[in-house]
Amino acid sequence: MESVRPCGCKGIRTCLICEKEYSISKPNLAAELQKQTSYVYCPGCDKAWPGWEYNEFKLHPNHSGKSIDFPGVYIQEDFLSDEEAHSLINDLDSLPWEISQSGRRKQNYGPKCNFKKRRLRLGSFDGFPKTTRFVQEKFAKVPLLENFQTVEQCSLEYNSERGASIDPHIDDCWIWGERIVTVNIIEDSVLSMIPYRNLKKRYNLDYVSTQKLLDGDESLGEEPKFEDIVVRIPMPERSLIVLYGAARYSWEHAVLREDINSRRVCLAYRELTTPYLPNGSQSQEATEILEKATKFWI
Repeated sequence: MESVRPCGCKGIRTCLICEKEYSISKPNLAAELQKQTSYVYCPGCDKAWPGWEYNEFKLHPNHSGKSIDFPGVYIQEDFLSDEEAHSLINDLDSLPWEISQSGRRKQNYGPKCNFKKRRLRLGSFDGFPKTTRFVQEKFAKVPLLENFQTVEQCSLEYNSERGASIDPHIDDCWIWGERIVTVNIIEDSVLSMIPYRNLKKRYNLDYVSTQKLLDGDESLGEEPKFEDIVVRIPMPERSLIVLYGAARYSWEHAVLREDINSRRVCLAYRELTTPYLPNGSQSQEATEILEKATKFWI
């Protein structure tokens, strides 16, 4: 099943459509994770507390149990107003959607990347939709996103009818910088964080050492010092979520099928790694890309 199926899935990636059509049995990741000790991150106190359900963070400050530290997460609720979210969805839906893996649809604006060969090229990238410009402009008001230069913007749609999800992964570390930014436009959801314990060369984690990190911690990318646990990060509707530091490099993140209850749409933003930024050792390869990333087309 290596060829792309009509639903957009390929290989081990599946959705409800191809699972039914091709009699594919998919392991129940949610059931496996619920067997482990679980915590729900609370943005109000920057701690993770025992629990599983999304809305348990709303108990703040009246949590129960023993909390754990979970650094590298920033959540700003109500980042978008109701009016901005409504307008943004209408504008995105006026643009063509493409089918993607695991029951998702996408709109991708950014350079072409070969993560295995570490090759970067401009491709057809010519900037971003003008109707989404205000979202990037709002980043300037977030201290954690100081000097953040978007080079990839991806609209992602998760549909419960297709069993949409995204498997545990770490965003590539060769080309995508430290701050992983998501603007959750419609539908509350959850990001499930799983300690990464595998070959360091996967996800190009060996490239982390070339980065100028926010806290200067060169040990990032090493195995988390936890037993088997899962940390659940709430993604409220209209919120901004940023992963960085330990949460970015030492934990895989996933969106479980069971956490998609209706249509969810978000915008994902990526920046370049330090070597590809101005004055970096490979900056010449990204000069045109960074120039195109300042443009917004009608």
